[in-house]
Amino acid sequence: MGSRMAANLLQAGHQVIVYNRTKERAESLVNAGTLYAATPRNAAEQADIIISIVSNNEASQAIWLDENAGAFYGLCRGKIAIESSTLTPQHVRELANKITASGANFLEAPVVGSKPHIEKGELIILVGGDPVTMNEARCALEVNASKICHMGHVGSAAAMKLAINALMGIQVAAYSEMLGMLTKSGINEKKASELLLSLPVASPVIQRFAPLIQSRLFAPNFPLKHAGKDLGYALEAATAVGAPAPTTAAVKEIFASAVRQDFGDDDISGIAQLFLD
Repeated sequence: MGSRMAANLLQAGHQVIVYNRTKERAESLVNAGTLYAATPRNAAEQADIIISIVSNNEASQAIWLDENAGAFYGLCRGKIAIESSTLTPQHVRELANKITASGANFLEAPVVGSKPHIEKGELIILVGGDPVTMNEARCALEVNASKICHMGHVGSAAAMKLAINALMGIQVAAYSEMLGMLTKSGINEKKASELLLSLPVASPVIQRFAPLIQSRLFAPNFPLKHAGKDLGYALEAATAVGAPAPTTAAVKEIFASAVRQDFGDDDISGIAQLFLD
């Protein structure tokens, strides 16, 4: 996701400086005209707007706050730090507090969409933070977005992104479970799927993933292991505000089981492998 965002920014005419923990993965961007930074700190020192998109809280902590190389240490007053990863609200708030105390500005801007959306620059970007800062960063955000939604205070965008991803995981798991029950009851899988998809019970999420399940096409657009991580983060966020989330907790365990069975690198639709032959 991050590499495609950088490529779109470059194509839009921005000067882009990139860092990746695996340098080889940035080679195509460097060949296309981006500059490569040896560390996140070095990248932040050279940029006005710094965007991070990584896999989890721990990676975000390392990118920003590593004592030797963290981007935080390359910030100064007037720069804008943007965290676009899918993280817990608590982590995002703690990061924001540290960055704004240094004099720099901070936004959270997690993105909704997958490979097809980023390739067309049609992500939905959820923003938490100061709306004035959001407008100052709009030139960088809108390159990859079909819609920018200001959710409110820092942490609100993280909570919304986790709710979106949790709902997606819950629906795909529930559809797969019921399809498994139907096939084991002697109903032809294709016939069962066609009928379900013709009814109002099939949401747009199910309409999207059912053909992949039917064809057993599980090449990752959104890896199952990341979906499981997000369900865990959603449960953590719910617990933090005293909101019951028993469905999220149950589906989180289903995804954990799939990861244990080595399906973690498959697409989220690969959860169906737990239920279908």
